[in-house]
Amino acid sequence: MIVKPQLAQLGLFDAKVPRYTSYPTAPHFNNGVGENRYGDWISKIKPGSAISLYIHVPFCRRLCWFCACRTQGTQTDNPVIAYVDVLKAELDLLAERLPQGVTLSRLHWGGGTPTLLNPDLMRNLAAHILDVVPLGADAEFSVEIDPNEIDADRLDALAEAGMNRASIGVQDFDDEIQKTIGRIQSYDTTRNAVDMIRARGISSLNADILYGLPHQTKTRMTESVQKLLSLNPDRVALYGYAHVPWMAKRQQLIPSDALPTPEQRLDLFDTARRLFMWDNYAEIGIDHFATQDDGLTHALKAGRLKRNFQGYTDDQAEVLIGVGASSISRFPQGYAQNAPATSAHTKAIREGRFSTSRGHMFKGQDVLRARLIEALMCDFQINSAEILRDHEVSATELNQMFQTANAAFDNLLRVTDEGLFIPPEARALTRMIARSFDAYDLSKAGHSSAI
Repeated sequence: MIVKPQLAQLGLFDAKVPRYTSYPTAPHFNNGVGENRYGDWISKIKPGSAISLYIHVPFCRRLCWFCACRTQGTQTDNPVIAYVDVLKAELDLLAERLPQGVTLSRLHWGGGTPTLLNPDLMRNLAAHILDVVPLGADAEFSVEIDPNEIDADRLDALAEAGMNRASIGVQDFDDEIQKTIGRIQSYDTTRNAVDMIRARGISSLNADILYGLPHQTKTRMTESVQKLLSLNPDRVALYGYAHVPWMAKRQQLIPSDALPTPEQRLDLFDTARRLFMWDNYAEIGIDHFATQDDGLTHALKAGRLKRNFQGYTDDQAEVLIGVGASSISRFPQGYAQNAPATSAHTKAIREGRFSTSRGHMFKGQDVLRARLIEALMCDFQINSAEILRDHEVSATELNQMFQTANAAFDNLLRVTDEGLFIPPEARALTRMIARSFDAYDLSKAGHSSAI
């Protein structure tokens, strides 16, 4: 069994590595992908195929200090109303280029705080989306819900529009921690939101919780996880808090001397992990947990688990289109990102053009390495037969990649004719092992702690 000194020797507690929700990662996007190429990629979607659609709402009533997402505060509905009009206009541009018969396998509203839309705006936006791309059979429509920013009328509107999965952010239930990170959200408020969600027949519930927050201890982590478990979420994302005050200026309000050490972060993660496992949740990849009958668990067992910008997914669609400021789209040809600033995005859409400002067109071994990294992040193993079947790489070259990665980690991995395997005791190193297959210069971008 690997112990902390060995993990330290291998660099776990010092390393800064990508989360690998894409490959290459967003810092390596460039201006070689613009509106014309993006539009061309949309037109080349297979007619009659299923795609995923992400709608980004960058507004919040208050800005939580811990959050590094691109958001902006507003106390009135005026900018939100104007922004929804821009979303609808962008959807109209999409409709002009989409091939016939395309449907949605997944629809996700994220942010920001999508639930600050009033009920009429919610209905109006949902109707417009589904006029452009209807939901397919067994489609999933999920919305990120802020328990502080939801009520019965808005939940009625979402349920009527077809929402069948809700996602709530918890972060931590401890009062002192909530004050320190600028996110006041009581257990009672969260429970009431969950009760309202369930009462509308929305049986699928996701929840996010963070480890590595200021003042967090194993005792406090235990209490927060147990409270979360009492809400019976179907899926839980156990994310490590990324303290990047040089990127997210609001994080400068969080005292860095109150943050746990990397070694303590590992203990906090393991404390939460054990509680989820004891409650019979399946371990999904490096940081998710799901009930035994959840789609993620079925996908894991069937070898169909995928990774995208929202974390882990059972969605098999080849195309993900992001709508709204800063949204990222994924195509078989590459990635395309909208202008990050709401003003720049709005200007482009009102001029009748997409706001695509950067992206990446796959080249060389990008698709191969993306799959190698995804396989490690999802399954902790790479199946040689699958890679040799689906990608242009020789058995000799693939084996050399495996041997190089193994040597970098004191031969802790297992390399056989079947492929490369990360043993359970080494899974804390997974993101670092994935980095071994990354051909891009990681020094160009600041990444989060490996643990």
